[in-house]
Amino acid sequence: MVVLWQSDEFNLQIRIMKKIIIQGLSIIVLFFASWFVLLQINWVAIFKIEKITDKTEEKLGELFWEIFQKTEIENVNPFVVSSVDSIVTKICSANKIDRELIKIHILNKDDINAFALPSGHIIVYSGLILNSDNQDELSGVICHEIAHIQLNHVMKKLVKEVGLSVLISMTTGNGGSEIIKETAKLLSSSAFDRNLEKEADIKAVDYLVKASINPEPFANFLYKLSDQENEATKYLTWISTHPESKERAEYIIEYSRDKKISYKAILTNDTWGKIKEKLRE
Repeated sequence: MVVLWQSDEFNLQIRIMKKIIIQGLSIIVLFFASWFVLLQINWVAIFKIEKITDKTEEKLGELFWEIFQKTEIENVNPFVVSSVDSIVTKICSANKIDRELIKIHILNKDDINAFALPSGHIIVYSGLILNSDNQDELSGVICHEIAHIQLNHVMKKLVKEVGLSVLISMTTGNGGSEIIKETAKLLSSSAFDRNLEKEADIKAVDYLVKASINPEPFANFLYKLSDQENEATKYLTWISTHPESKERAEYIIEYSRDKKISYKAILTNDTWGKIKEKLRE
């Protein structure tokens, strides 16, 4: 009788163990099944986050560009505009970037500066063009700013430093004109962090190479402005917003070293010279 009782107890323990194992396996299977189902759901579409962000970015781009339109003088010379546009078009075409997304604006200002706004707006000051020794230097800067746009650096910076709720309030008319002005100033006068700058530099080199533009002048441009940085001038804005210029120039050269191809100028030397003449008028 004792042996039979022990046998029954042992069998009961076995059944309990089996039940626990089955329940555990069921929980694991249920967990992974639920996880798989959740992965199939497009939460972005459900909550319309992407749509909201796109609309917010588009509206912010319009608001910030309006600020610069009202406070600066835009260069609308057809020759200058069409010539710079041809550079942008070549870059976009070679890199399969939607040309309609990139909206370039040239402002008559002595500052050596260029910067990106939300929704594909790029502002280039005439001072930067006049201080570019050749069109390849200008192309490098333009590629760098396009990279910031394509890599979503502009919105990342705004969300980090201003906050998404504040940005959304600007687009609904509740942000206040002063906040909009200060945020626009932030984009024109403050740097991205080092990792984002390096990412934009590398992407810019890729853009240049695919467009058959020599990336070395872009590095030379950084070297040149870095050498001028210690001079008593207030116009070197692009350097102050893009620090570690010599270091950046070095890794641009290193990264592009193995990318030697046949480079071809987009503009003729005569056209490049005339652009500068028109800007000096």
